[in-house]
Amino acid sequence: MPIRKLALGTLLLAVLAGLFLHLGARGTLGKHQGPGSVNTTSVPQNILAEREASQRTVASKRGDPSSSKQILFGDFHTHTTFSNDAYMASLPMIGGLGTTPPADACDYARYCSALDFWSINDHAVSLDQQRWQETKDSIRACQASAERTHPDLISFIGFEWTQANPLSGAQHYGHKNVIYRDLEDEQVAARPIYAATDTGLGSLNLPYAIRALLPWARWKDRQAYYDFNLYLQEMEDQTDCPADMPSSDLDISCKEGAENPAVLYRKLREAGHESLVIPHGNAWGLYAPVDTSWDKQLNGAMHDQGLQTMIEVFSGHGNSEEYRSFEHVAYDDQGMPYCPEESADFLPRCVQVGNIMRARCLASGADPAHCQARASEAMQMAAESPVPLYTVPGFNLEQWLDAGQCKDCFSPAYNYIPKGSAQYALALGNFDVPGTIKRFRFGMMAASDNHTARPGTGYKERDRRMLIEGMSMDDAQFRALRRQESIDSMSEPRELDRQNMTMAAAITHIERQDPFFSTGGLMAVHSEQRSRVGIWDAIGRKEVYGTSGDRILLWFDLLNPLAEDDSQIAAMGSEVAMQHNPSFRIRAVGARKQNPGCPDHASQALGDQRLEQLCNNECFNPSDQRKLISRIEVIRIKPQLTREEDVSALIEDVWLSHECPRDESGCEFEFTDAEFSGSARETLYYVRAIQEPSEAINGGQLRCEYDDQGKCLSVNFCSSSSLDTSRNDDCLAPVEERAWSSPIFIDFEKGPTQ
Repeated sequence: MPIRKLALGTLLLAVLAGLFLHLGARGTLGKHQGPGSVNTTSVPQNILAEREASQRTVASKRGDPSSSKQILFGDFHTHTTFSNDAYMASLPMIGGLGTTPPADACDYARYCSALDFWSINDHAVSLDQQRWQETKDSIRACQASAERTHPDLISFIGFEWTQANPLSGAQHYGHKNVIYRDLEDEQVAARPIYAATDTGLGSLNLPYAIRALLPWARWKDRQAYYDFNLYLQEMEDQTDCPADMPSSDLDISCKEGAENPAVLYRKLREAGHESLVIPHGNAWGLYAPVDTSWDKQLNGAMHDQGLQTMIEVFSGHGNSEEYRSFEHVAYDDQGMPYCPEESADFLPRCVQVGNIMRARCLASGADPAHCQARASEAMQMAAESPVPLYTVPGFNLEQWLDAGQCKDCFSPAYNYIPKGSAQYALALGNFDVPGTIKRFRFGMMAASDNHTARPGTGYKERDRRMLIEGMSMDDAQFRALRRQESIDSMSEPRELDRQNMTMAAAITHIERQDPFFSTGGLMAVHSEQRSRVGIWDAIGRKEVYGTSGDRILLWFDLLNPLAEDDSQIAAMGSEVAMQHNPSFRIRAVGARKQNPGCPDHASQALGDQRLEQLCNNECFNPSDQRKLISRIEVIRIKPQLTREEDVSALIEDVWLSHECPRDESGCEFEFTDAEFSGSARETLYYVRAIQEPSEAINGGQLRCEYDDQGKCLSVNFCSSSSLDTSRNDDCLAPVEERAWSSPIFIDFEKGPTQ
């Protein structure tokens, strides 16, 4: 009888334990993480007036014509922990800082980074109907707290369509932010539109078993994991909308998807709301296949020039502007991949795989011919693999040196993909319709892509762990996942498995990206007024530019769009038809240097505790001194006239460079393209205004030690994990902060360009 009771008791305990695990995995024990509460104190009007007066004073010193336009700075790419990946990164196991809801983003933009405008862009795949409504309500509350006649902060509603296919360049379209002009329900989508694919962020959801056990792995943090499990369950409980039904006819509670950009644009057009689409991350190599390119997005309806008018050239994930001709993987006549040779400018990852495997094999005393065969096998596996690191057992990040990276780009994105760059996109033509050339005519902007509800983080280069996107492995047990393999197998390449990468490989891939994160960029607009309409109209004119984070002032004008009337001027973003040689004027003024701490109005509005928690006691706090512009570079691109033209020969970077005097009031010069009329072809021009070097977080990226031939001998990069790099180390190194103007597009004559 006692044995029977013991058995029954044990069974009952097992059932209760199983039920408890199930409830935890389902999120039943969790609490819904809402949008938070927006602070309702506006920035004093005299502060806004001082900012505008400072800018106008500088503009007048540069001979700026009397104009009602002012330059406003904002961030159109911000995530909160309503986003799947942001919430995961906030968890204790990854050294996260805790949840950061939409209200935090509003308060940060207003008091910490002191932006003029911003947008929320959580991943659509993460937003169920409740979170989408909470997002809209939070943005409206943020806007309602602004001064109505002269708003301190203009807030926009948006989401991110997050598409990724790491296994197929032909099916990879990348990420696109959708921004709405207006705020009211009838002027904004009833539901966000997610990328309806089997890859990307939707595949990040944790398996049931891990959800059940995660709270027990760190019992003291169990509530954070229960809350996260509820978040995942809320996200998964939605049912997919019918794919063939117009948005207006769909049930309010279903989850609306678009499998490619053409479907996304169609749905946005059907809804009829005033919106725009901004692509980003196309040159990032973390999740994108190395053979992806912009070409396919000019096919058919894959591009909508009325919606997709700007491109994000820079963010906290790095620079995506510059084109280079190197290849990660080469293809033979049958389309089969193979590993290209190393060049002075580029070390392919597959080549470094061979180097690592050969060195390990030789160190074991094996025959050199055998080691070369093993290295060749590993190189081929790496050329075929979407994650070349996976082919090397025993992960040592330092052994990869600078493989896969652009060596001479400014702050390049990780594992840089040149055919995803802005320059490559601007040089392309599509010739599918006879007599017609279809092109991208993108304006240039930049953003933070911050995932901790902190828009506009680039105002001060400090607090690395708070301001950049690195996902650390501070938990030693989780970190051990990538060090669990046997040393005995280190000289043997892995068998290729494209579908099932180990968690260890994924963690290593993410950790190796750490030194490529920065505090991010900003978008600037030349606006007729400090208002929603003024900003939207400037975007429509493409009178916008991007910066790497500093608030550089930039003007770029075509002085003679009409040969017979020299009083007319065309600003950046303009599209002009002319046959005479164009003349341009550029004016650039460096950003204001920052005082330490926060201005009084920020501390009074937030209070000491909130100021420390949100801003870490460091805000945008400008002095009267400005940084110097050291030079201005002009880039000239002559887009393809035939599909056979080599893009490399059409991108002239740098076409013209002007060294600037050391003058705080800025730099100005004019130039004429004397070759334009003789070339008789469409040409576009844009400029980079480059500041004197200043220190920036992760400015050195990998911090390579080079030999006399420019070959990287060793790396010493910073990690987001405190197990490798001190939390107090901001990993500062000098960079040349910059601003990118939108291009001025000049047709030699008006033709059928779409």
